[in-house]
Amino acid sequence: MLDIILTASVSFIICFLAIPVVIQIADQKKLYDVPDKRKLHTLPVSSLGGIGIFGGFLLASLLSIPGYVNPEFQYFFAAALIIFFLGLKDDLIILSASKKIIGQIIAASILIHLGGIRLDSMHGLFGIDKVSESFGMALSYLTVIVVINSFNLIDGLDGLASSLGIFTTLIFGCYFFLIGEQSYAIMSFAMTGSLVAFLIFNHHPARIFMGDSGSLMIGLVNAILVIKFINTASLPYVAVPVESAVAVGFAILIVPLLDTLRVFSIRIYHGNSPFTPDRNHIHHLLLKRGYGHKTVTLICLTINAGFVALAFAARELGPTLLFLLMLSIGFIGFGLLHYYNSRQAGIFAKKFQTANELKPASKVVTLTPETAAVDEK
Repeated sequence: MLDIILTASVSFIICFLAIPVVIQIADQKKLYDVPDKRKLHTLPVSSLGGIGIFGGFLLASLLSIPGYVNPEFQYFFAAALIIFFLGLKDDLIILSASKKIIGQIIAASILIHLGGIRLDSMHGLFGIDKVSESFGMALSYLTVIVVINSFNLIDGLDGLASSLGIFTTLIFGCYFFLIGEQSYAIMSFAMTGSLVAFLIFNHHPARIFMGDSGSLMIGLVNAILVIKFINTASLPYVAVPVESAVAVGFAILIVPLLDTLRVFSIRIYHGNSPFTPDRNHIHHLLLKRGYGHKTVTLICLTINAGFVALAFAARELGPTLLFLLMLSIGFIGFGLLHYYNSRQAGIFAKKFQTANELKPASKVVTLTPETAAVDEK
């Protein structure tokens, strides 16, 4: 327990001390995320906060995790370095989606082939347990890349991605601590400590953004943790076994994952690239309802916590029924949000049109003898 507290404290202190320096350098060098019609901020803000997050996370993890006991972590940190520099380059010089995906595939291959982070079973989801090696590899790559991008895509609002990252890493960290997986608990809380420090500077109105170097890093760490959770929690002899571990793992990451799956599906349906930016994410929909940044973040956290509570309470339903139940509730919620937003927009448009009809088409009137006489009075 002391190791975990020290790790979280070290990562917090490093990130907390690093962020003001990053802000100062960004101001001097004019390294800003310039607002445009798609972005929500209106003033130039630095998007290099991932430097502080990564620095705190990496140094605290290296100090606390014994490499000779957990040799797989050297590959985790190697993949983290690739993802960090990939995101940092995108923050400074915008990369194409294809180059970002190639970098993510390289990082995923290190995790899967060298670090042993892979899914060899679906653990009862849709009635499937053991899968072939090729299918397991494809599923592992898909899981890692989707989770990495889910946090990258949800990072569109002050404090949202960092708050969700704190929530997910806290849950994974507590579980790994309970079952005696000390190194994975340390890695979880190292990220938690960095994100708590970063949130001090990132809450609305944000003084700094985490950028891709931060959001991709949160996604990578959560990809490692969720696959490890699914593989470990499904074992009958583990200290705290979790029924329907696949569905529970999905519930822990449900807000970023469900939003990513929905947005990707909409973009592909309209014939666009799944990486084409738009303003159709859950935080955009909630902002259209009139909620502020802090309220939207709180709503997303509450929704995520509600799904986790549902998953733990209903885990005896089995992974398939529980997974489909959460998907149904999630997409019904999105549907209702879309419906009320479109209805509100329709009412506003109707009022605007009615108001225009009541106004005279022009202030210029034809002067007749009668109107001239009235005007003279």
